[in-house]
Amino acid sequence: MSLFRLRRHSLAGAGFAAISLFAVPAFAEDTSPIDLSFNVGAATDYVWRGVSQTDESPQISGGVDATVGGLVYAGGWLSNVDFGNDTDFELDLYAGVRPQLGPVSLDLGVVYYGYINAPTGSEQDFIEFKVAGSVPVGPATLGAGVYYSDDFFGGTGKATYFELNGSTPVAEKVSVSGAVGYQDVDYEGDYTTWNLGVGYALTDFLGVDLRYHDTDEHDFGDLYESRVVLGLKAAF
Repeated sequence: MSLFRLRRHSLAGAGFAAISLFAVPAFAEDTSPIDLSFNVGAATDYVWRGVSQTDESPQISGGVDATVGGLVYAGGWLSNVDFGNDTDFELDLYAGVRPQLGPVSLDLGVVYYGYINAPTGSEQDFIEFKVAGSVPVGPATLGAGVYYSDDFFGGTGKATYFELNGSTPVAEKVSVSGAVGYQDVDYEGDYTTWNLGVGYALTDFLGVDLRYHDTDEHDFGDLYESRVVLGLKAAF
């Protein structure tokens, strides 16, 4: 059994690039430095770094984000999962800062991945640190990120994930985006993954995304094989 048969968010990933996220003030407008935004979504599969986290079944998710002064952020996100054991949900808690260095937008943060009803001793919960950045190139945006965990999912030791991603509008409400990543783990199971998709903004708050995912390790099992995922996401 490969590591990711019992494994999970792409807080990384290039999905839903066409949707504009609108922040909602937490208190009286123009008086609070804290902005809140919410999101709910549904998809035909939950794919994280190229691997299905719902045993190729549908996903329902939701989250909330708080931003202070446009620089500091924190949030949480919940999704169903199916790892073939008693685990029912994944709960991600995250925080960080997004400084701007000239044209480069940085994202320095930490993510806690928690699993509800995980079997005792499974050691599924873990923490990951990230350093990511993006830069506009004409109408497009190009980005890169590095994610590191000192004790990865299942107690498999140190792990690092590297990703290059990009997105560009191709019409008024249509964008194309994709990513290429490499997951390195102390435990046997390193692999390369990639995705490419198109997003369409149905409204200012609702968007749809059709995306192809694949990895170079189909021998790890069905969950690593190529798949097309249709997703719907609302942000407000």
